[in-house]
Amino acid sequence: MPFHNGFLPREGFKSDTVLKIIRNTALNPGLVLPLLLLARYTTKGQNLAILHPLAHSRVKTLLWVGLARWLNNWYSRRVLNNGVSDRYDWSQEVVLITGGAGGIGGHVVQLLAERNIKVVVLDIQPLTYDAGHNVFFFKCDITSRKAIAAVANEIRAGIGAPTILINNAGVVQGRTILDASEKDIRFTFDVNTFAHYWLVQEFLPSMVAVDHGMVVNVTSVAAWVTVPNMVDYAASKAAAYAFHEGLTAELKTRYAAPHVRTVIVNQGYTRTALFAGYHNDSPWLMPALEPETVAEAIVRQILTGESGQVVVPAMGNAMAALAAMPLWYQIGLRSKNEKIMTEFRGRKVVEDLDKFYEDRAVDDEPGPEESAVLVG
Repeated sequence: MPFHNGFLPREGFKSDTVLKIIRNTALNPGLVLPLLLLARYTTKGQNLAILHPLAHSRVKTLLWVGLARWLNNWYSRRVLNNGVSDRYDWSQEVVLITGGAGGIGGHVVQLLAERNIKVVVLDIQPLTYDAGHNVFFFKCDITSRKAIAAVANEIRAGIGAPTILINNAGVVQGRTILDASEKDIRFTFDVNTFAHYWLVQEFLPSMVAVDHGMVVNVTSVAAWVTVPNMVDYAASKAAAYAFHEGLTAELKTRYAAPHVRTVIVNQGYTRTALFAGYHNDSPWLMPALEPETVAEAIVRQILTGESGQVVVPAMGNAMAALAAMPLWYQIGLRSKNEKIMTEFRGRKVVEDLDKFYEDRAVDDEPGPEESAVLVG
């Protein structure tokens, strides 16, 4: 599965294409600077600059904006990585991904596996694709700390300690606040938020011990904007986003592990079974994404071996500024998007949540060897 490298993305000519053209031309110092040098040091260029002073002034402005953008990106990248570089030997790394049985996660697994990287998949559903010899599947309920601990021991014993953790699994119920049951809400947070804690607590210590590794948290642009029938989902993704921010800070200030990287992913609506029936009312600004598009963006970032943020489509960055917008605009946008989930019929990862939690309660009951009672 080679990366898509065409000028146009899979989704066709959309707003991202226009932004790409602007970045590569008007905001590209490598292109604008030679134009200004020609205007200064060649006779024809000097004549054109005199004849068109406004255009010449605007080209200079573009140069300064482009340089400021380049400097900002360079400095952000340096700060994100604590000013230190690290080396990844992909023949030795072990990637663990949750929700990798299909969808975005499945494509991430295949992209990594085709590059001869060992990948461990945790999911409660079987793989929906043919896995290579370097893909290891473990059926695991990631909402259960006991299940995670048990499978973690198997992974470390048989494959090795994961050096890259991708918290990718996600669920959505598509119900209003009043229609959602307690278990609907609990399951959404168990998978989308709390599992991040349990998995990081299980696998991060080994990364900290060697000061090498990476934690990738897949959230959503829903972390920035909440619409009707997605309140629990958006709240869980906002919490996951805060988890990423706090983890990044703690790695530097509490665990003395500056080489351990963190990546946050904010993707827009993606064509997966999970979101079937989702209504996209901004197909040009925020196009429906193919799962391969999101997976490639994630894998490209992982292969850099650096911390970073992945936002697809690029216009999604505007959603991050929503909290700074006037309240009348924020409220209007949320109300405008009330149609997004009216026809929602997305796949439910677990159909009977009552039975799911009843079974989990039984599984989590401590056996004799796990009892806290000391027997003489």
